[in-house]
Amino acid sequence: MSRKGKVLVAMSGGIDSTVAALMLHHEGYEVIGITMKTWDYAASGGGKKETGCCNVDSFNDARMAAVQHGFPHFILDIREEFGDAVIDNFVEEYMAGRTPNPCVMCNTHIKWRALLKRANALDCEFIATGHYANIHQHTNGRFYLSKGIDELKDQSYVLWGIQQDLMSRTILPLGKYRKTEIRQMALDFGYPELAKKAESYEICFVPDNDYRGFLKRRVDGLEQQVAGGNFVDKNGKILGKHKGYPFYTIGQRKGLDITFGKPVYVTNILPESNTVVLGDEIDLNQQEMVVSKINWVKYNGIEDGHEAITKIRYKDRGTTSNLYNHENGILVRFYDDAKGIAPGQSAVFYEGNDLIGGGIIQRNQPFLFQ
Repeated sequence: MSRKGKVLVAMSGGIDSTVAALMLHHEGYEVIGITMKTWDYAASGGGKKETGCCNVDSFNDARMAAVQHGFPHFILDIREEFGDAVIDNFVEEYMAGRTPNPCVMCNTHIKWRALLKRANALDCEFIATGHYANIHQHTNGRFYLSKGIDELKDQSYVLWGIQQDLMSRTILPLGKYRKTEIRQMALDFGYPELAKKAESYEICFVPDNDYRGFLKRRVDGLEQQVAGGNFVDKNGKILGKHKGYPFYTIGQRKGLDITFGKPVYVTNILPESNTVVLGDEIDLNQQEMVVSKINWVKYNGIEDGHEAITKIRYKDRGTTSNLYNHENGILVRFYDDAKGIAPGQSAVFYEGNDLIGGGIIQRNQPFLFQ
């Protein structure tokens, strides 16, 4: 019996999750490794070879590390759960004119719940992953996330949806380390190839990074349904024809196939009329937004006017804002304009390095041509 307890570790076969499992094993935890099969690349119809974390080589890498260090490893098939919650949502959001974040959906609705379910079945007290973030317990009793010390690798943004019952049993061993240190640990554990392994930033079920092609393969007749819509300016003036509203995202500048002698950007998407609004860079600026589907982390709610740094995308540095309770969730008012707010993306609220909550950006008031 381990002196520290039994932990189920999600192992993708990559450097981060492998080192996380080996760290916990060497710290005295009784480790069980588990690799989750979330999708079939062949079924997605992509043109490139299988890449990322959901392929046979990755499964074998995870299993080999477990075998070499003497702890068990299992492969868990969650393709059906993943497809229903993540891939279907991905398609539905683009078809609604929004920009989804499938990694958040996966963490919130699939990965942690699937881990906890199997942890309970295997009598594991804890679950663990290789994410770069930290978990603490507040004096109010709530568990909350804080940023990993490596600012370039911090992944707290994509974990905002994890609920209290899950967070209370989660260990994140990498949050106190920098990526360079993790690579050195991989070398020290005897995995030089793993230490040099390239990282993938692609959506796991769109490994060719072509979400437009993925949508076309998933939605029968999509191109015919949406082709020929109008590009318009903020006054409603028709500027030209586009290829279909689902193929554009807020803030997009390249790939519009329309020229004006100056840069133009997608500033709004109106799915009901298959319209894409174009404007200048300044037209991307907004001073407020509404965020729904809130998950509070550090506190169980806030009072109106609560100050927070709000991030509207993963690589966003964040903007100082005030938060107000709203009938649809939270109204965020920024001190300075926020650029490129995209409905469907996550908004995550911080106090310093501590994550206090997050949610999904809603479409603001219906767009009215001026």
